[in-house]
Amino acid sequence: MTTPASGVPERSSAPVSAPGGGCPASAVASAVRLSGSEFHTEPHLVYRAMRSEHGPVVPVELPGGFPAWLVIGYRELHQVTSDGELFPRDVGLWNQWEHIPEDWPLLPMIGRPMPSIYFTAGAEHRRHAAMVGQALEEVEPFELRGDCEQLADRLIDGFCERGTADLIADFAVPLPVLVLARLVGFPDEDGARIADVLRDLADGGPGAQEAHLRFGEHMQRLLAARQAVPGNDVTSRMLAYPGEFTDEEYVLDLMAITAAGHLTTADWIGNSLRLMLTDDQFAVALSGGRHSAAEVMNEVLWEEGPTQILAGRWAARDTRLGGRSIRAGDMVLLGLGAANTDPHIRQHLSTTAGISGQGGNSAHLAFSHGEYRCPFPAQEIAEIIARTGIEVLLDRLPDLELSVPAQELVRRQSAFLRGMTALPVRFTPVRPTGEFA
Repeated sequence: MTTPASGVPERSSAPVSAPGGGCPASAVASAVRLSGSEFHTEPHLVYRAMRSEHGPVVPVELPGGFPAWLVIGYRELHQVTSDGELFPRDVGLWNQWEHIPEDWPLLPMIGRPMPSIYFTAGAEHRRHAAMVGQALEEVEPFELRGDCEQLADRLIDGFCERGTADLIADFAVPLPVLVLARLVGFPDEDGARIADVLRDLADGGPGAQEAHLRFGEHMQRLLAARQAVPGNDVTSRMLAYPGEFTDEEYVLDLMAITAAGHLTTADWIGNSLRLMLTDDQFAVALSGGRHSAAEVMNEVLWEEGPTQILAGRWAARDTRLGGRSIRAGDMVLLGLGAANTDPHIRQHLSTTAGISGQGGNSAHLAFSHGEYRCPFPAQEIAEIIARTGIEVLLDRLPDLELSVPAQELVRRQSAFLRGMTALPVRFTPVRPTGEFA
């Protein structure tokens, strides 16, 4: 492996194998391993090297040696996400299933065929999406902002008298899950337990499988409680939706809503705060200057979106993409972060609405695109949670500053997710609000 400064990712010495073995699935001699420090230190350099060597569609190797294609071209990714028939999110199509061990660390993220909004395709996916979408659409923005403000104040009260904090562990990570737990119908005291489970699940380590089981058990108990006594929450609205859904389907959809919205929103908050604390261009946002929190958040979605690589799509038949021969059943990974930095599209956008702090262009792919994108109501909920949380924090602690040199900040060691492991700060101690003291 080369040094992070070179931007050249580690390459596998073995070719990307075709389904079932035999000839390589691509014409290149080796595949890029989706691991290594360069993915969380200098991803832009990594993707630049990929483009130079492989073009917009890159042969990659997942942990365990399993082959896939990583789409890093904006136009090619738009093509994949716009064609749900050719590239459905149907994990059952994967041509590697016979080789996947039961304890594969990425299995909870990749998933197995199951009746969930996240792991179904075509008409079945649309059936789930309609039910979930309506339940989320009925979330009242004003009430949601009120919940966010209250829970943000509660978290800040826990550290505001110290004068120091880790904004990731103390604020960015717990806030979204506390809000989402309340949103789906959990009592507030269960929020911390849900946060612990989701942290273990997101780590993708040896405990991910067990965390996935615990997560499902929490949702089963919630479903039973709301079936007995409905409330004003997403779970109750899902149950009231006309249509036949099994308890398993409700549980899996609730797991998808909560898991998909938790860490991504936490990283959106954390990455935005990091930018304000380290970049002079955006530092004035800390004091309510010309760059508002919303502008900083939009910049983050372009430059370092929480979801860098999204799994995935699977080719329904043999096809061509970006000059590559894709076989039926091949996994296609969506390089959302790389596509947003594609020089072809960036050159075009820089001469139109502008990006990188120059405007509010939202043509990024941070929420994916097409039939299987993050539902619009979910995007709005995430934006309200992140923006409200940041604004409350800056209002309460206006003199935040890093307590370590910026170069010592560490990113999560993942090619798939981009976020901070810690964001230590200092500030003038203030009194709690009193409500939660």
